[in-house]
Amino acid sequence: MSLRVDKVRELMRRELSMILEKDFRIEDCLVTIHDVSLTPDMRQCFVYVGVIGKPHQQDAAIEKLTKARGFIQRDLYKRVKLRSSPQLFFRLDKSVERGVPLLNIIDNLPPPLPDLPAETEGGKDTDDKAGKGKQA
Repeated sequence: MSLRVDKVRELMRRELSMILEKDFRIEDCLVTIHDVSLTPDMRQCFVYVGVIGKPHQQDAAIEKLTKARGFIQRDLYKRVKLRSSPQLFFRLDKSVERGVPLLNIIDNLPPPLPDLPAETEGGKDTDDKAGKGKQA
């Protein structure tokens, strides 16, 4: 992607997060903006939303965001001035949910074993016993 598209994408992600935080409430769940993806012509904008809650709450949150798309777009384009305003499409991002079991596995791993010093016998390394350290 071009540098301009990346800058616009990051600006839109930040402003959308602020709009949802201040002006938009969804009951009994937490909604976050994970990523924003713009098409190269900047006509369409895919907003990847993370919803922490029960599965029916996730679907309801995406549906509510989709229904309020006009309000959200209008508020966003007051903040972000562009020649053509991309149309928003909200998508549910379940990457955090997929990562939680992996984090639990990592947390339950046993602690690493301490490093043991190499055993020496008569001042010679064990590698010398195997014939690796011999000189001609």
